[in-house]
Amino acid sequence: MNTPDQPAPPAARKKRRGRARSFRENQAAQPPQAAAPYITRALPPYDMLDEEGIARIEEHADLILREFGIEIRGDEEALRLFEQAGAERDGARLKFAPGLVGHIVRQSAPAEFTHVARNPARSVRIGGAHTALAPAYGPPFVRDLERGRRYGTLEDFRNLIKLAYLSPHIHYSGGTICEPCDIAVNQRHLDMVYAHMRWSDKPFLGSVTTAERARESIEMCRILFGADALERDCVILGNVNVNSPLVYDGMVTQVMRAYAEAGQGVVISPFILGGAMGPVTPAASIAQAHAEAMVGVALTQLARPGAPVIYGNFFTTMSLRSGAPTFGQPEVMLAYMTVGQLARRAGIPLRCGGALTSAKTGDAQSAQESAQSLLPALLSGANFVLHAAGWLEGGLTMGYEKFIQDADRCGMMVKMFQGLALDENAFALEAYREMEHGQHFLGAAHTLHNYTTAFYESTVADSKSYEQWLEEGEHNDEQRACEIWKRQLREYEPPPLDQAADEALREYVARTKAGREDRWY
Repeated sequence: MNTPDQPAPPAARKKRRGRARSFRENQAAQPPQAAAPYITRALPPYDMLDEEGIARIEEHADLILREFGIEIRGDEEALRLFEQAGAERDGARLKFAPGLVGHIVRQSAPAEFTHVARNPARSVRIGGAHTALAPAYGPPFVRDLERGRRYGTLEDFRNLIKLAYLSPHIHYSGGTICEPCDIAVNQRHLDMVYAHMRWSDKPFLGSVTTAERARESIEMCRILFGADALERDCVILGNVNVNSPLVYDGMVTQVMRAYAEAGQGVVISPFILGGAMGPVTPAASIAQAHAEAMVGVALTQLARPGAPVIYGNFFTTMSLRSGAPTFGQPEVMLAYMTVGQLARRAGIPLRCGGALTSAKTGDAQSAQESAQSLLPALLSGANFVLHAAGWLEGGLTMGYEKFIQDADRCGMMVKMFQGLALDENAFALEAYREMEHGQHFLGAAHTLHNYTTAFYESTVADSKSYEQWLEEGEHNDEQRACEIWKRQLREYEPPPLDQAADEALREYVARTKAGREDRWY
């Protein structure tokens, strides 16, 4: 038997080298495996509060709805629906008896649904043990290392869709992945929805800035998927924010009703900065957010019972010295855990924020805050994670390099939430039988068999020797990410799209645009 200081006999070394070389050649010849369209988690969500604690949050939310109520400003139909369902109305303000909102939600809101993609293999299951990761949403600015921070354009919008399409760890094409500021405000939603349909075949989100734009997004889906498909399936989501504290703008509720009435999905997210749109104490803000979100979910069910809906949450802290939002803070981590329990008790899917940061570039602050934002969102049991890639500067900027860095981090989370395998292969008895005591396992048949799946391999991090890193230009993480996104865009090939559908979509966009003058506000 060989000791650690004694090499294996030449014949054994030759045999292992030949086996390893044959394996690498076979691996190179194999086509890449398709990534799963969403995560099916093996790790259970983390319940932070006991029954008494979570019940106190729910009771406080009911107290807010009974004593202070929710205002809906500018949507008479939404007010009428709630009044008809038993709410007490005083002008634009609605007050709810304890349990009323929860009763409306539990009657018909689906616990799970499928968001159908134009490529059925990319369809996403929302709810239960499933999680989907989507890019950042809404930034007016974009940033990359070469051109710096600037207003986003339609070209940037298309580029970022392509990067999302190419990432195996990002499950959505996104929504307003950045604002194409070179297109008129009242026209750009048509270009954005078309871009999602043309340059990706993953699920996407539609316009929510006005009810008319929401309906036009839905109409484009009727062209792409067929009118009958929308009666059967959810093919588009609209993501809306509550005007916290305790107000829904009528334009928001009209958008919600437009999506719900068409049988399409709505993501409803209170937007709370602790100390501004909610109290500084997290428990109070969590209860407020629960009250606001549940009222929104209830409205979708009054508009159309059974409409797909996601209970959303966007809670973060702020600097009480400057008023600037802060991210990755311990209070937010605790809030996410609590919100996850609330959504599960309500029996509806959960949306949380993703890789959030106030950093201006993909630096150490960005990495720390983003990791501390993404992990608790996943541990909370979130089913739909918005802002999972690209977010910079508190959501004002979409970063090209940050997108690549975050997508890599998402890959790590995908691997982690698959859980720990405990099957025969995982315990590797064949490897022990093959190898002598004191010898390494690199050449073992078991290692070669698990070569491509054993460990997550970062696409951005550098684990080479100092000498190799020095020779290759001393690039840091952000510089490597820059090289990656540029290479990916050079090599990008669009997914196939039916020519007749493409022509019909382009004709619809042109005709709709021709019927209105450009507006830039």
